[in-house]
Amino acid sequence: MVKINLGGCDSFVKNAEYQKYVEKALAAFDTLQGGQGAGNDFLGWKTLPVDVDEKLVLECEAVRDCWNAKGVDLVIAIGIGGSYLGAKCAIEALSHSFKEPRTRVVFAGNNLSEEYLAELMDLAEEKNVACIVISKSGTTTEPAVAFRIVKEYIEKKYGKAEASERIVAITDAAKGALKTLSTKEGYKTFVVPDNVGGRYSVLTPVGLLPIVVAGFDVRAMLKGAAAEMKELAARSADNAAVQYAAMRNLLHAEKGKAVEILVTYNPKLTFLAEWWKQLYGESEGKEGKGIYPASVANTADLHSMGQFIQEGSRVMFETVINVVNANRSVVIGSDELNLDQLNYLAGQHVNHCNAMAQLGTKIAHIDGGVPQMEVSIDRINEENLGAIFYFFEFACGVSAYLLGINPFNQPGVEAYKKNMFALLRKPGFEAQTEAILKRI
Repeated sequence: MVKINLGGCDSFVKNAEYQKYVEKALAAFDTLQGGQGAGNDFLGWKTLPVDVDEKLVLECEAVRDCWNAKGVDLVIAIGIGGSYLGAKCAIEALSHSFKEPRTRVVFAGNNLSEEYLAELMDLAEEKNVACIVISKSGTTTEPAVAFRIVKEYIEKKYGKAEASERIVAITDAAKGALKTLSTKEGYKTFVVPDNVGGRYSVLTPVGLLPIVVAGFDVRAMLKGAAAEMKELAARSADNAAVQYAAMRNLLHAEKGKAVEILVTYNPKLTFLAEWWKQLYGESEGKEGKGIYPASVANTADLHSMGQFIQEGSRVMFETVINVVNANRSVVIGSDELNLDQLNYLAGQHVNHCNAMAQLGTKIAHIDGGVPQMEVSIDRINEENLGAIFYFFEFACGVSAYLLGINPFNQPGVEAYKKNMFALLRKPGFEAQTEAILKRI
């Protein structure tokens, strides 16, 4: 379902070089498939497309139906990183860009902006509200702060008994602050699997529940992911994930390309790029290694970042998300005056213009010294989103093992937290507080 085109790298890479990296990628593929690599206790995501059973989907739909019966039209999904980016990506991609849906899903707990939370509460005042809170521990600062505020608001607005039916927790099966609170308050809970890390969790309840509540078909998403899982199981030089991992690592190690830009040509996929950046940045950025993941949204960014990509430092390569077919049809009309000089486009679909902009940019950037890969799906729908989620997850595992990195830990994330706790004077961090205050 996901196709890859490496033709935009041909003028930068010799075939012998590429074949060498294909062999390295196949060895990394063996490590991933054999479950013998670092972090192998976090490989539960690999079989999620076929492990998620109908019972879980029905439980998600039961929450949706319960809240629909109550007239809920705003669901606040609280989480950070992998606890929200996959769901946000899917909902943004599948939603109408301008129409208000029956149930709007908004996200909180991914920042510490006071204005953001205040404006969220403004919206809640106008709506019938429910909440999904996603946290393995329940103590991560950003979502914990947001949940304390939202929980208090819902309890005050609807009463504690009704609040227990309007709050659902996705958390650890047996331990942690959020699990303890959920048991005490009687919240419906879903489990974050122990063997699936946050950034690989979009096909667990972490992603599935918000997507179902927003009104979309997760069975189709799982079907697409399962088809991609089957496709990528083949140990072959034609495996798209092996090809992607091989080429990106070759460009990095042999051609000095330190930055990968994920390029979209449809604004519905902006948050696919955000999800991808976390997946690859957190999986590979360790031990002084890794390719920096960046993104642009074209054609808009051709008028902002386009100049740098065309003629700036030659440190990047591009991976373009190519969507072959549009789901809607808009044809450019003819105008008698033709003052905008666009009559040569009369009768053309806007998608054709977008495709030609994409092709013209590809040629210009290759001529400017920027290698380019294309990752293609037929159109934006649930099935293809499931496939591309799985493709990038699997390719990330292969790529990180090729790089010599554990794809499934994130030790560096803790550094800022310790400093923040000390500056906020969290109990137990007194010594660190004094040390930090001497530095600022």
